[in-house]
Amino acid sequence: MSWWCAAQGSIWEWSWRPYVGVWLMVAVLVIARLAAAKLLRSPDPERESSGLGVYLAGVLVLWLAADWPIGPLGAGYLLSVHTVQYMLFAFVAPPLLISGTPTWLLRGLIKPRWAHWLARTLSLPLVAFAFFNIVLLATHLPGVVDGFTTSQLGSFAVDMSWLAAGLVFWWPILGPLPELEPLPYPGRMVYLIANVFIPTVPAAFLTFARYPIYSLYELAPPIGGLSAIEDQQIAGLIMKTVGGIIVLGIASVLFYKWSRSEDGEMTAGFHLPPSSHPG
Repeated sequence: MSWWCAAQGSIWEWSWRPYVGVWLMVAVLVIARLAAAKLLRSPDPERESSGLGVYLAGVLVLWLAADWPIGPLGAGYLLSVHTVQYMLFAFVAPPLLISGTPTWLLRGLIKPRWAHWLARTLSLPLVAFAFFNIVLLATHLPGVVDGFTTSQLGSFAVDMSWLAAGLVFWWPILGPLPELEPLPYPGRMVYLIANVFIPTVPAAFLTFARYPIYSLYELAPPIGGLSAIEDQQIAGLIMKTVGGIIVLGIASVLFYKWSRSEDGEMTAGFHLPPSSHPG
């Protein structure tokens, strides 16, 4: 029984393996959410139940990304699956976790002065932009991938850094607390579109490199007849397309909401003159 997924160097077998650390992470996230809701008491129980469903969906995504088979496949066998893990940790789970956490609970979490300062700092668009992309580039350096994913602690650190970066990245877009000064709709769209281009840098290296970049995946026992180069090219395409589709999709939703809000303001400010037709 292992604590977290890490590269093993052995031939892959389709036999289930337990990872205690993954189960513990899921249990902590679920219990903490339920306990906080009970202690702080939701002012709107009906809305709380729907938000809890979204939050649990985010936890489920984390579970799928970290547990068998995606976790061990990504940690030591296929770079393409490793990239899918990154997408799940950084692009899919964080929006669900943020959207599923109600404002009253978030206010309780940042009530301490230090927590409010930290949340305020990390929610600044430039800070969030820099933090997210530095983590993206750093965790895909050959030295980090080859060095960290060979140990359970290192693999855990990489996965949690993706999750933390994802939460910071999505907060300026989805953060519901007005006291943290969220971006207006046009600013959110610019922020999202700007983040589309940075992942294309490592994606280009993965797609167009003539040799395997990571020795870990080059020397890993082959699966499904894929060569290391083919696996690497698939990983590059996933990083380039999937993240862009998610970001541009949410940008489209924001544009729709912005246009609706603008139309609503115009309608609210437009008053029809009283009819002059004799009654």
